[in-house]
Amino acid sequence: MLPLVPRVPSRQLRVLAVGAHPDDVEIGAGGALLELVRAVPDLCVDVLVLTGTPTRADEARASADDFLAGAEHAVFVHDLPDGRLPAAWAEVKELLESRALTGPAPDLLIGPSRDEAHQDHRVVAEILPTVFRDVLTLCYEIPKWDGDLIRRTLYVPMTDEVADRKAELLMRHFPSQRGRHWFDRDVFLGLARLRGAECGSRYAEAFTCSKSVMTFTAGGPT
Repeated sequence: MLPLVPRVPSRQLRVLAVGAHPDDVEIGAGGALLELVRAVPDLCVDVLVLTGTPTRADEARASADDFLAGAEHAVFVHDLPDGRLPAAWAEVKELLESRALTGPAPDLLIGPSRDEAHQDHRVVAEILPTVFRDVLTLCYEIPKWDGDLIRRTLYVPMTDEVADRKAELLMRHFPSQRGRHWFDRDVFLGLARLRGAECGSRYAEAFTCSKSVMTFTAGGPT
């Protein structure tokens, strides 16, 4: 397994994290975000969520304040119909294109995977690369009752501290989801432990990256 060292620009590193629902980004990439905040001194993260009631929007904003504490960040929650994004395809496309046209270009895009069984996640994943065509994109996974986990190709190792912090923040900031049988600490840490075993770490988050460009420097691949 060859570790890659991402090339961090000399200017501020900009990340755009996209979720169909509040909590998608944190479940799929909360550990990666915590590691980015720790590793990158000049970081700006925008979180864009396509659906959400006022209560859920408040949860997303409070969660981002903790996951991204110490980094410049903003959260944008829209109110498209939860569970029905395939029928709102044009609206999803318009919101993402509006962000691409008016917001700063991201250096890294984090979003859902096309392999998701959930229809909302899948629609967002299908549209993202048609809007952001030349941005490194990491596609996260979300455990749920559908049983749609697949083999992943890119891993972000997490220390015990980061994995515990991620699980603790998820349980603290999304009380509206605690009644779901899959939304608990054991599920989040269990998946992280499995992905960690796959990459030689205690814990990890796993992603897919459909396209990337590799260059070689004296310090190794970037």
